Amino acid sequence: MEDKQADSNIVIEYERQPVPEDKTKPFRTFLGIFSSEHVAATELLIGSLFIASGSSAFDVFVGLLIGNTLAVLSWTFVTAPIAVKKRLTLYYQIEKIGGTRLVGIYNLVNGALWCFIGAAMIYVSATAVCVPLRIEMPKLTAIGPNSIWLVIIIFAVGAVISYVAAKGYDSVARFAEISAPWMILMFILMGIIAMVQLGMKTPSDFWEKAQTVIWKGGEPEEGYAKFTIWHVIFFSWFGNIGWHLGMGDLTLFRYAKKASYGLASATGMYLGHYVAWIACGLFYAVQLAEDPSNKGISPGPMANSIGGISGIILVLVAGWTTANPVIYRAGLAFQSLRPKWSRFKVTLVAGLIASFIAIFPGLCNKFLAVAALYGLILMPMGAVIFVDYYFMKRLKMEEFYAEKAGLSFYLPPLLAWLIALAACVWLNKSFGIEVFFLALPGWFIAAVLYLVLSKIMQKPVDLIESVKK
Repeated sequence: MEDKQADSNIVIEYERQPVPEDKTKPFRTFLGIFSSEHVAATELLIGSLFIASGSSAFDVFVGLLIGNTLAVLSWTFVTAPIAVKKRLTLYYQIEKIGGTRLVGIYNLVNGALWCFIGAAMIYVSATAVCVPLRIEMPKLTAIGPNSIWLVIIIFAVGAVISYVAAKGYDSVARFAEISAPWMILMFILMGIIAMVQLGMKTPSDFWEKAQTVIWKGGEPEEGYAKFTIWHVIFFSWFGNIGWHLGMGDLTLFRYAKKASYGLASATGMYLGHYVAWIACGLFYAVQLAEDPSNKGISPGPMANSIGGISGIILVLVAGWTTANPVIYRAGLAFQSLRPKWSRFKVTLVAGLIASFIAIFPGLCNKFLAVAALYGLILMPMGAVIFVDYYFMKRLKMEEFYAEKAGLSFYLPPLLAWLIALAACVWLNKSFGIEVFFLALPGWFIAAVLYLVLSKIMQKPVDLIESVKK
């Protein structure tokens, strides 16, 4: 009886084998995942931070349209085809390319970064819980928590989110499908309410106030980079580079029936990273209109002032739906370090780590830079996977070289990763290129490096096998 109960708690996630065709998910599942994960907690931060960074209305509306279109194309034509063809997690593909020792390094870094992103989302949900409890929120310049009650609430919210993530992909998908339609509707309705509160009655009123009251294009707040249209384009494209060109969503799209399911990302980009970012900018504008000195970005109180209890629920659920897949990914990353570890327990540990990080609100206040830095660190390995899939056989080299050669460590992927990041640091220090723009040159540098180094360092697999014998 106990054995049967133990078996019923095992969630099969195909961490080290291709997802079977009969386990693939329908298109609506990915619509739900993207429309919930990207119409969610980050929007409440980013929409406000565009204003704090001094963006103009034209920069926001046009820049987001261009950048989000580039992101959808990246998912559809780069990430999804590889995911559907191989049906392997990101981590297992890296292991096959670079060996177990390399993937151990990568997974440690990747899992830690996922925890940072998840932490921001846990914090967002916690701000909603703080509203009815009348707990004062940290200011825009705050780094650490301002009360023990905030810490307690963060850990309580983090525990619930972590449990849902630990239940596995199906649990994450179900939660997303149920929540997404309601969240999208709420963002739109609250955006309309915010427009009314800002005195907008006609389309011409909207554009006038968008330029003069909301996205004024003035100087940014102290400590923030000035955002131009180029910043908006590259941030909306590369804010998610860890997921598309960085190949993080190989883990999700391995469940897709067709590569065209990458188009599902459009629901997240246009509803979330366009409509919701703009709506959340309106929320922040209402807060500033009521009290110009209240520049803190606390989504719970912000949404409460517009939507009341519905706004609070929106923020709480938005944090859950974003953090769930993020912590799920972090659990997979850490679990791959030791495949015999329980993925359920490891995911709970990842959630605990994220909850600890979440007690520092400075992470949310600088989320634009945090998201850009996250993508920058992970993007080189996405370039490695891209080259390994598309060019190795064409150039008469071996894909998945470490696996075929029986190597626990293959040097070219690591060198491509580290040298590309070093090149990005050099571009930043020598030419003043901001972090928001470094991912594009860094990705191509990593791709070329991996290709050249593999050409130099790969040996025929049959020769390696004969030497071993």
